[in-house]
Amino acid sequence: MTPIIEETKKPQSMPTGPRNVLRSNDSASLWNCTLSPGWSREECDILRKALMKYGIGNWAQIIASNCLPGKTNAQMNLQLQRMLGQQSTAEFAGLHVDPLVIGEKNSKIQGPNIKRKNNCIVNTGSRPSREEIKRRIQKNKELYEIPEEEWSNIVLPKPEDPQTALNAKYEELRRLQDELANVQAQITEIRNKKREKDQEITNESNESNGSNEPNKSNGSNEPNGSNESNEPSIAKEEINSDNTKQRRSTRKIKKTRSS
Repeated sequence: MTPIIEETKKPQSMPTGPRNVLRSNDSASLWNCTLSPGWSREECDILRKALMKYGIGNWAQIIASNCLPGKTNAQMNLQLQRMLGQQSTAEFAGLHVDPLVIGEKNSKIQGPNIKRKNNCIVNTGSRPSREEIKRRIQKNKELYEIPEEEWSNIVLPKPEDPQTALNAKYEELRRLQDELANVQAQITEIRNKKREKDQEITNESNESNGSNEPNKSNGSNEPNGSNESNEPSIAKEEINSDNTKQRRSTRKIKKTRSS
């Protein structure tokens, strides 16, 4: 009986194409291609303070605070991974920690067993058990937890009208799209002008080659012209020949008479 080989499933968020190959150091979450308008330095700082205030992974409270209008929990989680410098965030769940402190520590970790993707340490071993995750959370709490009197007093910026801020982002996006369309139109115009110029040069070259053909035909008639110019010399030679014959006949007549 032929053994059944189970096909290794690829992360659903991985892009298609030649790169869609599962590797030992691949991370499904880090392949996430969720569309995002991007993160400004100010937004990153707000997210950092929000994580310190509400705890790692408490996305519902962060979204409810309206401190980052338009951001989804998937976008914030991906940005959290960049801040921490590692893929796994479960070992910090609920902790009031500064993610940049942990990220700086992770950036200095080296070793043959350390695998990175997008500058983040990715999981290479087996999935940790719940007990192991709880142990790590407790350890990280002892190492990195911020005192409550500090994180509870963190004040987050709250826009007066989140919808207005969101509309401003959409307006900026439309402006950038218009600029892109304008640049693309200019590129198309430049290409068309170059194509027209190349065509003009080709046409001029063809016309120049065509005007040289009559000259060639005239050149082919040159032998006829040379024959005409040689006709007087030929006639002159014939006259000289006749004169020579006449002198010879005159000499013969004189000799006959003298004899």
